[in-house]
Amino acid sequence: MVTMERGTMNTEHGTMNDPETMNPAERRSPVPCSVFRVLRSNKGFSLIELIVVVTIIGILASVAIVNVKHAVRKAREAALKDNLYEMRKAIDNFYADKQRYPTDLNELVPNYIRRIPADPISQQADWEQVVDAPDPDAPLDDQNADVDPSGQPLGPGVVDVKSKSPGKTLDNVPYSEL
Repeated sequence: MVTMERGTMNTEHGTMNDPETMNPAERRSPVPCSVFRVLRSNKGFSLIELIVVVTIIGILASVAIVNVKHAVRKAREAALKDNLYEMRKAIDNFYADKQRYPTDLNELVPNYIRRIPADPISQQADWEQVVDAPDPDAPLDDQNADVDPSGQPLGPGVVDVKSKSPGKTLDNVPYSEL
């Protein structure tokens, strides 16, 4: 149908339609109904559009997987640093109270630390204990040479704790040097 000033022209019959005598569907739209049927049948996405979307989703997923992998490793390294800090603080508090270092990490439990934590990297409570060697130049007192003021035997004690886990952090620092 072609729109005119007064009415519309019926292209099938070559006659003029009066707006008052036309049915309401013809009056609303100057586009023939066959165009609407064609438009309705072409809904959806083309194959190229679907391939582009799937490719973009794949790229985003691969970036997310790499970030999650590093996030887990960063979390374990942060937990390792925190565990080392807490055990070192407990050793320092033990020394401040008793003027000697603990002979074993288990001597810190339960007064200075609740339990010996597991190494988050190896998942085991196996730590390298750095033991203090006695000072060979220290004067020996015959009465107090073998015991501290609380009656505990004197000897080398644990002055530091390190991780036994092999490997390096994301910052390329060995776990044993944290």
